[in-house]
Parts: sequence; C-alpha cells; structure tokens
Amino acid sequence: MIGFIGSVFSPWYAWSGRRDPANHVCLNVVTYGPGGRFAMTERGRAALHTTPDRLEIGPSAMSWTGDKLVIDVDEWGGLPNVGRLRGQIVVEPEALTSVELPLTEDGAHVWRPFAPVSRIKVDLEGRGQQWSGHGYFDSNFGTRALEADFSYWTWGRFPAKDGATCVYDADRRDGTRLGAAFRFGADGSAATIEAPPRVRFRRSLWAVRRETRADAGFTPKQALNMLDAPFYSRSAVTTRLFGEEVTGVHEALDLNRFRSPLLKPMLAVRVPRRRK
Repeated sequence: MIGFIGSVFSPWYAWSGRRDPANHVCLNVVTYGPGGRFAMTERGRAALHTTPDRLEIGPSAMSWTGDKLVIDVDEWGGLPNVGRLRGQIVVEPEALTSVELPLTEDGAHVWRPFAPVSRIKVDLEGRGQQWSGHGYFDSNFGTRALEADFSYWTWGRFPAKDGATCVYDADRRDGTRLGAAFRFGADGSAATIEAPPRVRFRRSLWAVRRETRADAGFTPKQALNMLDAPFYSRSAVTTRLFGEEVTGVHEALDLNRFRSPLLKPMLAVRVPRRRK
C-alpha cells in the first residue's frame, strides 16, 4: 500500500509534465492470493486533503494517532478482479527511527524508513483478507523524476531475529552506484552495515533483472510472486544474510523500460484517472 502525492508511476502525471503533484494523487492498494485486487485510481487536487496527522485521498485516508498509522481504505479494484476494496489497516511501529538516506548527492531523492520493524493488522472485506503479522512503514521523497536520475534500482527488507535488515542499491545515470544497507532493531536503533555482495537471481516473468544481497555461495530465490509489470517486480525473496536465511519483500525497478513512451498507454489501463 502506497499513498502518492505526485504519482511517480502514473502516465497522467508524466503526460502533464509533472508540474502539479497535488493534482495527481492516489492510494495504491494491492492484495494477493485468491481474489487479490489491484487498486490505483489517480485523483485530482479536489480529492486531496492534508493536516500534519492525516492524509485524505478521495474516500480513503491515512491517519497518524501518535503511536500507530491507521489506514481506512475505500477503493475500487481494477482488471482482472474488478470490485470494491474496503476496510482498515493498522500499522503499529515497535519504534520510530531517525534515519534518512539521500539517494543522490544533491538530495533530490530521499528514502525515509520511519518504522522498519512494526506490527500490522489487516481487516479488509472479503474471505482471507483478515490477518496480522510483521509490518513495515517508510516513505520516499523526490524533486525530480526517478527515471531522470536512475536507470535501475532494487530494494529489500528482510526480517531478522533481532530486527530487520534493509538493503538499497541503485544505478545512477551519471555512472555512479548507490549501495547501502542498514540493520534496524526493535528499539528503533539503526546502524549502517557492510552488506554481502550484490547477487543476481532469476528474472521476473516480464524478464526484469533482479538482484539483492546474499552471503558468498548463496543464490537468492523467489518465494512468492506478488506484482509483475514490464518495468517492475515485487516478490517475496529468500536470501542468506550474515549466516541467517531470511525471507522478505523485494522490489526491482527497470527505469530504462519505464522511460519508454510505448509503456504509458499500457499503464493508463491499470491507473484510471478521476479528477473529482
């Protein structure tokens, strides 16, 4: 689930020249398994309302209560499983961190992991859409298009016995590379760590290149396919970090493919727009 002000993957936002992010907002919600739904309705400025503790996008909202994030979802899933997607999700951090990672030297892109170790409770309408478990809460900020500064990036968050490990790698268009890894504790502690090497593993169904960090001699593998697009892959991946075999959420993004003008009309089918 992602709340966007300036929907970075929206064809409508790209076609507009990305001049008015508040006029391109959405709450992207994806559920997996039988009856899984994909909701990403882009809305205009009239649908956006904000306070320091609340983000409203059309009929859905995210509210920070001081110790937990409460998300009220009221969206409409698109093809192939069209239908209403409603309910509430509560993310309760074990602790909050103070970490910010500039992804470029000029700080045009920033990753902010607010609560890498959290608990989550999901209560959505529909059979099998009620559960609780590990949660994660972060944010990304930027003042330029992703594809303007990056050709490829990959990210992973892997639960560990004493917290969680996050790895962030990207190939910048100026020829430099970003490689960062953090170990987060349940108490909110954060430490930069020297991660194992980048290791490639099997491409996605759309042949998106995938890699993550792994101990020497171990090849990561997909445990569950979550979301597959011509330029993007989200999946549960098993790897081995510092001698511990872990399974976490992994993302890979091919921004060379995303730049293609041929892709935008395809995305418009998945990302409908409502101005009001």
